[in-house]
Amino acid sequence: MKKPGSVEDLPEWNFDGSSTGQAPGDNSDVYIRPVAMYPDPIRLGDNVLVMCETWDPDGTPNKSNFRHDAARLMEANKDHHVWFGLEQEYTLLSESGWPYGWPAGGFPGPQGPYYCGVGTGRVYCRDIVEAHHKACIYAGINISGTNAEVMPAQWEYQVGPCEGIDLGDQLWVSRWLLHRIAEEFGAKVSFQPKPIPGDWNGAGLHTNVSSSEMREEGGMKHIEAAMKKLEQRHIEHIKVYGEGNELRMTGAHETSSIDKFTWGVANRGSSVRIPRQCAKEGKGYVSSDSPFDRRPASNADPYQITGIIVETIYGSLPEEK
Repeated sequence: MKKPGSVEDLPEWNFDGSSTGQAPGDNSDVYIRPVAMYPDPIRLGDNVLVMCETWDPDGTPNKSNFRHDAARLMEANKDHHVWFGLEQEYTLLSESGWPYGWPAGGFPGPQGPYYCGVGTGRVYCRDIVEAHHKACIYAGINISGTNAEVMPAQWEYQVGPCEGIDLGDQLWVSRWLLHRIAEEFGAKVSFQPKPIPGDWNGAGLHTNVSSSEMREEGGMKHIEAAMKKLEQRHIEHIKVYGEGNELRMTGAHETSSIDKFTWGVANRGSSVRIPRQCAKEGKGYVSSDSPFDRRPASNADPYQITGIIVETIYGSLPEEK
């Protein structure tokens, strides 16, 4: 079979949605429409990984299809050239469901030496992390870094900057690759926002955002205007920022309170942190010097996150044609 040159060369297909909770048994076909493709780092050669949207037989987006509305929002607001960077935190678990490297049924030493750590006893499963990083590079995912996180056996990788809908596509494919790579090592991947109760950091999906207005001279006034708009819709954002996020966003462990919106310069305990460099220069690029929303949980849907941010700051969803 000839290698497809673009997603337009790929056919629409379908699967049994009743087996995945996406359709009833008496009308189980769910159609999948290709929207993006990437070189396959597992099978290599001419093989590709294909990202698809899910559609119902009546021609409407499936209930699980959050991409459709997000893509429309990005298109409607494309003149703002919104760039995103997502910081995906996750925890690696053994087959017993306990974090890798932790004493069986027990706990390691307190947090402190693990963040961005190196060396035996400080980090665990770096082989999985490195293999995942290489797989993402091969697939063309714009992975821009990895680091060990505050809790041992917890890691983070960053995807972006990407413009518009590309970020959601790339993050979902990177998540799939992480599960697939970890499978080779007999490890489980947890995206739970509070995998271990108690005095341990949770896991987030911190979201860097930057528009053309924010990146230009005087961009700080646009950033401040965005903060006011985000504050007005705090509850709506929290509803789509991940399941179980209330266990993580307690105001402790470098989180803000789930009940209140706050923002501040260099404040890791606020809802949105404005990096000091951004405030100093009066504008924000993306990544370390752009404003970023610390509220989303590690298990949140990137389409819902990026979609509601664009909608809140720049404009509502246009009418479906």
